[in-house]
Amino acid sequence: MQLRMQQHPEIMKKRKAIVEHPFGTIKFWNHQNAFLMKGLEKVRAEFSLSTLAYNMKRVIKIVGVKKMIEALA
Repeated sequence: MQLRMQQHPEIMKKRKAIVEHPFGTIKFWNHQNAFLMKGLEKVRAEFSLSTLAYNMKRVIKIVGVKKMIEALA
């Protein structure tokens, strides 16, 4: 892995730009330094709820509440 990253450093730059920011934001917003549940299924559910909340906040911020409600109706 280290060799691959050294040969293609642009991959890590792209990953940091796309993936790392939402994870950091979710952890910061939800004070979620660790998962509260145990077991893969429960952790997946917990993470799914966190990402749903993140996505809803993003939609509200980008589109606005009124347009979001109109789209859901």
